[in-house]
Amino acid sequence: MEKIKHIAGQFQGISLEDSSEVKLMDRFDCKYWFPLDKLNGLMSQLIDDYFILEINGERLMEYRNDYFDTTDDLFYLKHHNKRVNRHKVRYRQYQVNRRSFLEVKLKNNKKRVKKERIESDISTNGFYKKETEFLDEKLPLPSNSLEKKLHVRYTRMTLINKQMKDRCTIDIVPEFRNEKGTKAYPGLVIFELKRSRSMKLSPLYKVLREMQIRQEGLSKYCTGRALLDENLKQNRFKRKLLFLKRELTN
Repeated sequence: MEKIKHIAGQFQGISLEDSSEVKLMDRFDCKYWFPLDKLNGLMSQLIDDYFILEINGERLMEYRNDYFDTTDDLFYLKHHNKRVNRHKVRYRQYQVNRRSFLEVKLKNNKKRVKKERIESDISTNGFYKKETEFLDEKLPLPSNSLEKKLHVRYTRMTLINKQMKDRCTIDIVPEFRNEKGTKAYPGLVIFELKRSRSMKLSPLYKVLREMQIRQEGLSKYCTGRALLDENLKQNRFKRKLLFLKRELTN
């Protein structure tokens, strides 16, 4: 972790307010995952082109997500079966400033991701009235059909292109937990490039290709559920799960 803090310290910092131009709540995503030992080499090539987000003096920030799904795991199964127009629902808490949000993500049939959210206090006894209204407006099913399925904790760095064209998130030391158990992967990096237009125009895209880091999705929600519940349908995720279990299990 000290090596990562050192390389993060070499970037020029940017505040949350100054980075608001590139929030990209409506965007295209490219996801990657790879072993942690490749991260410093990747980040060292991005220092000239990217800022790093800094909040309250912190550049490595802890995130906590609680994911919701239906009793019959509709969201999970739609993702597994490659269905379009699929949703994810989560509470997200930013430990660095103690702010939290209820979020709904929709991935449409053009592979475009749209995220909408409202600020929340995070209830442990069901959704608040304003949250129920928000979910009922954004989802094709009633909010009272949802239940908490998974808690995910990880540390994130966010890099923002100096031309304000794209941003990327770098998630490390992910931990997945529910009533069935806990799985932690301190040797895993989950990397996501977010852009409103062609990914190939990003300087990041070129660096990733040169390092032979191939685009390959890894959903934290689906991965965590599959790791902790072997009874779930998971044929599509089998190769990734085998890699995690064999190579990166804590």
